[in-house]
Amino acid sequence: MTETTHTTPDTARQADPFPVHGMDAVVFAVGNAKQAAHYYSTAFGMRLVAYSGPENGSRETASYVLESGSARFVFTSVVKPATEHGRFLQQHVAAHGDGVVDLAIEVPDVRAAYAYATEHGATGLEKPHEARDEHGTVLLAAIATYGEVRHTLVQRDGYSGAYLPGFVPAAPIVEPPRKRFFQAIDHCVGNVELGRMNEWVAFYNKVLGFTNMKEFVGDDIATEYSALMSKVVADGTKKVKFPINEPALGKKKSQIDEYLEFYGGPGVQHMALATNDIVATVQAMRAAGVQFLDVPDSYYDTLGEWVGETRVPIDVLRENKILADRDEDGYLLQIFTKPVQDRPTVFFEMIERHGSMGFGKGNFKALFEAIEREQDARGNL
Repeated sequence: MTETTHTTPDTARQADPFPVHGMDAVVFAVGNAKQAAHYYSTAFGMRLVAYSGPENGSRETASYVLESGSARFVFTSVVKPATEHGRFLQQHVAAHGDGVVDLAIEVPDVRAAYAYATEHGATGLEKPHEARDEHGTVLLAAIATYGEVRHTLVQRDGYSGAYLPGFVPAAPIVEPPRKRFFQAIDHCVGNVELGRMNEWVAFYNKVLGFTNMKEFVGDDIATEYSALMSKVVADGTKKVKFPINEPALGKKKSQIDEYLEFYGGPGVQHMALATNDIVATVQAMRAAGVQFLDVPDSYYDTLGEWVGETRVPIDVLRENKILADRDEDGYLLQIFTKPVQDRPTVFFEMIERHGSMGFGKGNFKALFEAIEREQDARGNL
């Protein structure tokens, strides 16, 4: 089978039924938000910018907001559950471990976005409402997506505070690096159950007006032992991209099967973070203790023959175990971390794009064989 690329006419983009400004935040429910904030400050070079907790009136939860460029992560843990939301977060961590509960999207008009989504079949979780403080007003609403993940819709053009009302500015936990490791969220990947990928692709098509950007099926993402299928949906401007994966039948358990087993259901598998200097980023993150998937030297023996010339020489890619791929629009460089918690679930990708809007199709076999080696070491292949 071959990769299929779908393009969106400019006229369709101008008539986008669900316009977005981009990703607003990735919100994690974690067992210990203070420790998570420290880890992502030191290992990912992010900067703590805002906090909400018992010291400023939030008796139920503690939340830390970290940023790197336009990328924003929020880590929330329960101090003492007193409401349905607090109990949900506590139960979520118990059932799934640390994971993403919210892929928040910034939109120009929350009321219009929520109305369009719910009129087209979305389950509304929070109707449009205002949150305000001395820094202005934020409009918020929320809809459900796969698993226990939600999309909070955020309209913040009338707000100048550090994050949201209820949060106060916070000083960095450690001195941020002189050069940030990454500057944006490139895409967020969801894993769903066998047979449900097309259902969720249709959900994004209908409910958010997203279009199909790419799809990988059949032998596109397969090794001798395991396989998966993936389709990518995106808004009209490609600012928000959501690949959706499902397992495919193979001789052994795929990485998606492993994720679904250990996460206890569908959820966000990984976030890709855009960097403009992947070598410096990987070296700094490795020095801070981040573990990346290993790639055999044989991968690089023929890499130059098909990927061509890249900003980073092949020997430097080999030394740092960075992957490269080229398509009709250009090339990209990418690398994947190992899972960042004890459960083999959530991980990250660092990606440096040079024209290519792909997802590293040429690397799938090498990448998935590397993942299978890790699965085998865990006894889960």
